[in-house]
Amino acid sequence: MMGRRTVRPSAVISLNTGGGASAKALPYPARTPVLALDFGATSVLVTTSDSDQVSPADVEFARQLAREAASFARSVERRFHGLANGRGVA
Repeated sequence: MMGRRTVRPSAVISLNTGGGASAKALPYPARTPVLALDFGATSVLVTTSDSDQVSPADVEFARQLAREAASFARSVERRFHGLANGRGVA
């Protein structure tokens, strides 16, 4: 299992969701899959450490990414759920 960072990052990039933001898994028959995150004019591609094979660390990272994405979705849904104005909680 991958642990938390012990060193603060030297840079942080914030990509905000909104109209046009999307996420898509791209499975390829001749190489490892790619996760594409698009934020308007900015795209982030998440790939494995080697384009033609997968390591145990790649599998663990993919599982961690899935868990954290599911947690993010639940948190966003909780903030939005049941609000008549559809604007979420301030």
